[in-house]
Amino acid sequence: MSKIINPRREFLKKASAASVALTFSRPSFTKPLDTKKNKLPQWRGFNLLDFFNPVPENGRKTKTAYYQYMADWGFDFARIPISYPSYLSFDRSKPIRPDEVLQFNSKILDEVDEIVHNCHQQGLHVSLNLHRAPGFCINAGFEEPYNLWEDEEALEAFCAHWEMWAKRYQNISSKKLSFDLVNEPYKRLNPNDQHSPGGPVPVNEYRKVAEAALKTIKGINKNRLVIADGNGGGGMAIPEFADLDLNQSCRGYFPMHISHHKAPWVFKDPESLSEPNWPGTHNERYYSKSDLEKHYEPWVALLKQGVGVHCGELGCYNKTPHKVFLSWFEDILDILDDNGIGFGLWEFSGSFGLLNSGRTDIEYVDWYGEKLDKELLKLLMKYA
Repeated sequence: MSKIINPRREFLKKASAASVALTFSRPSFTKPLDTKKNKLPQWRGFNLLDFFNPVPENGRKTKTAYYQYMADWGFDFARIPISYPSYLSFDRSKPIRPDEVLQFNSKILDEVDEIVHNCHQQGLHVSLNLHRAPGFCINAGFEEPYNLWEDEEALEAFCAHWEMWAKRYQNISSKKLSFDLVNEPYKRLNPNDQHSPGGPVPVNEYRKVAEAALKTIKGINKNRLVIADGNGGGGMAIPEFADLDLNQSCRGYFPMHISHHKAPWVFKDPESLSEPNWPGTHNERYYSKSDLEKHYEPWVALLKQGVGVHCGELGCYNKTPHKVFLSWFEDILDILDDNGIGFGLWEFSGSFGLLNSGRTDIEYVDWYGEKLDKELLKLLMKYA
């Protein structure tokens, strides 16, 4: 008779054999008394990028084993940023037309269903996010037919997409699924130019969009948990939304010269940048943990107003020296944890990720053929 193998037991045995130098139980430490109760659970996990690219084949596919790795390492959250063109059927050799933005591709939608199912099988809460919405994305590279913040037709399409998702998942509990309306609102002079000047979306324009989508979603499931990303690219709390039935999502990318060092989609001449330090001086300004604490003060103020807060994205590009990254990142995680705010690392596998990050300044552990950043995992598990 063949021996029956317990997958979880084999998984944990592999952890020991790989000499990851980690214990797979959570570290015991005394947390400070929680005086800023967060309405949202302190979910901790990762962004899964299967459909964040407008071209579905260009997403970063989540391997089946990844879901179990996340759960076995103590994480309970997966944010799924989706670019709406990825689940449409249209002629991709031409810019999308307004009459094509509701041509849903049932095959792709079924694939999204499978990701949601795989997450739930491992006990991961899923936050579904429109990374690119009709008329807006923080990243250029796909020509939009209109402007979400200004055009009524774009807003109608935006709500139609959320209506589709709300109906599709209307019977899934908010304990297992939430909706994150639109990724990192920002308004550029030229929305199709990545380096065009811009800034926060005028609050009245963002509020109009958020209220319309919220009404659509709540009309289908009044109990659905809904999240709005911070303004100005995600980093700015929105106290003007405190009266709405909305939670808010911050970011863990401040300051950008640490988190996005040499990122070509952020800096026009990335190779001209000097190597960062943490704590340290950048452009004649000294940055330390106290600057991070000040950065998150508006988010802590939202908690005190009874608004739920989660950090939907955080992390660091692989060009930042690893020691600098970990020093800065521990300060970020410590501040979030002190305030009961959970997080979603961008990403699980890739240049910001826990696996296969493409760094040249660390020694990876071979994890079932994947390159595991053991020091980053150790730090994340401290707060999982």
